[in-house]
Amino acid sequence: MLRAIYRAAWWLIAPLAVLRLMIRSRRERGYREHVCERFGHSAGRLPEDDTPLIWVHAVSVGETRAAQPLVDALLAARPDARILLTHMTPGGRATGEQLFGDRVLRCYLPYDMPHAVRRFLRTWRPSLGLVMETEVWPTLIDECKRADVPLVLTNARMSARSFKRAAKFGAGAREVFGGFTRVLAQSPADAERLSTLGARNVAVLGNLKFDMASPPALVARGRDWRRAIGTRPVWVAASTREGEEELVLEAFAALKVPDALLLLVPRHPQRFDEVAGLVTRKNFKLERRSQWAPAPSVEGQTNVRALPPDVNVLLGDSMGEMGAYYAAADLAFIGGSLLPLGGQNLIEACAVGTPVLIGPHVFNFTQATADAVAAGAALQVQDPADLARALRELFEDKSRRVTMGAAASAFAARHRGATARTVDVLTTLLPEHASAALDL
Repeated sequence: MLRAIYRAAWWLIAPLAVLRLMIRSRRERGYREHVCERFGHSAGRLPEDDTPLIWVHAVSVGETRAAQPLVDALLAARPDARILLTHMTPGGRATGEQLFGDRVLRCYLPYDMPHAVRRFLRTWRPSLGLVMETEVWPTLIDECKRADVPLVLTNARMSARSFKRAAKFGAGAREVFGGFTRVLAQSPADAERLSTLGARNVAVLGNLKFDMASPPALVARGRDWRRAIGTRPVWVAASTREGEEELVLEAFAALKVPDALLLLVPRHPQRFDEVAGLVTRKNFKLERRSQWAPAPSVEGQTNVRALPPDVNVLLGDSMGEMGAYYAAADLAFIGGSLLPLGGQNLIEACAVGTPVLIGPHVFNFTQATADAVAAGAALQVQDPADLARALRELFEDKSRRVTMGAAASAFAARHRGATARTVDVLTTLLPEHASAALDL
C-alpha cells in the first residue's frame, strides 16, 4: 500500500519538480539543462558489447568529491570497465566534469518513477550500481532488483535522527533497505541502524572521505595565497549555508583580534553575490577571490599580488579550491553546523593539517566529529560567542594551534583505507563480461 501511494505521489510531484527546476535556474542556469535526463531520456546509447558499466550515483558536490578516490580506484582495478556518474544537482555534475573529464560518462539520475528508472536502466545497462551515503530511492531499488542489477549503498551513513524517521515506516522501511545487494557502512553505529532497518549483507569499511586528498598543486596555491596575505591571523569559514554567514560575521565582529582575516566560502555558488552584499552591509571591507585573482606558483615563484591590508573578508567565490583555502588558514570553521543543518565534512581540513572548529549541529557527521574532537584535532563550539572565544584563544596560543594541526593530520591519516576495502568488495560483484542487454 505504501509503495502504491509513493508511486502515485510522484505523478503529482513531477510537474512541480520541473517547475522547481525552472525557478532554481534563475539563480543557477544548470537546472534548466538536460531536463529530459530526469525522466530517463539520455542522449545516446552504449555500444552493444560486453564491456561492464559501473554506475556511481553522487547526488551533489560533496558526494561527488567523496567518490573521487573510489572512481579512480575502480578505473585502476577494472580498466576494461566504463564508469557512469549520475547526479541530482548542476553543482555535482560540474564537479564531476572538473574531476574526471572524459574518463567517465555522466547524466542526471531520473526521478524515482518506474518508467523513468526503467528507461535509464535500458539505456545504460549497468553491471553494478553504487549509491553514495544516504541516497535511498524505493522505486530505484525495486527496479534494479527487477532488472537484476546489483545495487550497493556505499559509504553508507544513518544518523540517529534519520533512523527514527525511517523506523516509523516499519515493514515498509525493512523492505526498502532489504533491497540493497550490499550495504557498506562508515561506522559500527551506522551499520547497526541500517541492519535494524532491514539492510542485508552489511559491512563496516570506514569513511571514503578520509581518502580524499587535496592535490599538492592546490595546497601549494593556498600557501602562495598565505604569503600574499602576510602574517595576519587567518581563519576560514568553509561551506557556510544560508542564514549562517550572518552568525559567522557576528563571531568575527566579536573576535577583537587585530588584523584578523576571514576567508568566507559559501557552500553554494549561486549565493556568492548574496553573501558579498551581506558582508558589505555589515561594514566589513570585502575582496572577492575572483577579483583578487591570485595565480598558482611557477617553479616556486609566486605571482600573487599582496592582499590590501584593509581587507578583512576575502570571499571564496570559486569552485574546487577548498583545499587551497584550508592551506591558507590558521584555523578552519566548518559550516552547516551553527544552524540545525547537520554539518559538513571536516576531514579535508584535517588532512591539510588545519585545526578545526565546528558548531553543535553535526548529525550528518556525528562519528567523524566525535572522533576528531577525541583526537584533539577539533573543538566543538555552541554559538557565535563561543566561536569568537575559541578563535581568540587559539590565535593567542600558537603552540596549541600547532599541536591541534599535528593531531588533525594524524587523525586523517589514521582512518584512511576505506577505498581499497570498498573496491575489494565491489569487484567481487562485477562480472568478467557484462550481459549485452538487460531483460527489462
